[in-house]
Amino acid sequence: MTLELQGVSKTVEGQTHIAPTDLTLEKGTMNVLLGPTLSGKTSLMRLMAGLDQPSSGRIIWDGQDVTGMRVQDRRVAMVYQQFINYPSMSVYDNIASPLRLMGVSRAEIDRRVRESAEMMKLTPMLERKPLELSGGQQQRCALARALVKNAGLVLLDEPLANLDYKLREELRIEIPKIFEASGAIFVYATTEPEEALLLGGNTATLWEGRVTQFGPTPAVYRQPVDATTARVFSDPPMNFLQIAKTGEQLMFGDGQSTKATGKLADLPDGRYTAGFRPNHLEILQHSETALKFTTRLHVTELTGSETFVHLDHHGARWVGLIHGVHDLDIGGALDVWLDPRHVYVFGEDGRLVAPAAYAMAA
Repeated sequence: MTLELQGVSKTVEGQTHIAPTDLTLEKGTMNVLLGPTLSGKTSLMRLMAGLDQPSSGRIIWDGQDVTGMRVQDRRVAMVYQQFINYPSMSVYDNIASPLRLMGVSRAEIDRRVRESAEMMKLTPMLERKPLELSGGQQQRCALARALVKNAGLVLLDEPLANLDYKLREELRIEIPKIFEASGAIFVYATTEPEEALLLGGNTATLWEGRVTQFGPTPAVYRQPVDATTARVFSDPPMNFLQIAKTGEQLMFGDGQSTKATGKLADLPDGRYTAGFRPNHLEILQHSETALKFTTRLHVTELTGSETFVHLDHHGARWVGLIHGVHDLDIGGALDVWLDPRHVYVFGEDGRLVAPAAYAMAA
């Protein structure tokens, strides 16, 4: 059982919402759509579900062309950011509602409702009304209603975005486990790279309606095909710096240089862009080969055990994620350090030409 998008696009009043997209999702997989707001995640999901018709291309479900098929005639379930439950109905009846519309027998409805409720830890609450539940329990109810349909395709559109941190963490861990045994194809939209990494499976990165990369989540994170993908799959976004290769040396913006080793040694001389994630900037030198850059500190943000530092480096804005809480001089100069092993190198066209050494070793 597979879902194939073959050259699928969506244009509305001359505006491209989804660029021509080829994508194949396999049975029993978790597939994350990762991108910022308005990158096309929901638009792509609506095309998969049949809620919208593509402007071009075909959608193939288990070998059948379903491009023009109504959503009611497909085995699809969808859960939205705003959990939608019927307030006048019990949790039991909310979960059972799609089965009743499908004409399933009473005994089969009872079996499947109780099975789904048990998986979602809702069994003690089946007689309650949704408004008597916590936010996390209400979202579990919406998820159970999707699960009970035995849908072949389950679409989760930022389903945890409105929950508090603790509930998000719990459900992020539970969702892959809950759905793994169902054999369905799961598509999960999020704006958060951390969530994609926690969910695992495969990730498609989106930018302005275009899928920039699709593959196993750790591989997309460690070896982004281009600077756009690297920017999307980093929170805060990846920092960039213009560099040049001359002979055996890589020349950086502050007159710093390091020997080009590994794949970098094979690059032709010329100008490139170095990329590095915020957590790889340091305010202390922890490696003899680390490069020092003098920046100006604009803002600090404390997250409890870590500090975000917003920096200016010759007009380029950088963000560093520093372990610990630090009392730093806002507006003053701040020296930061970068281990060359953490540097990605992109060509002038933005394509990756050399992944970071640490990513290759992972």
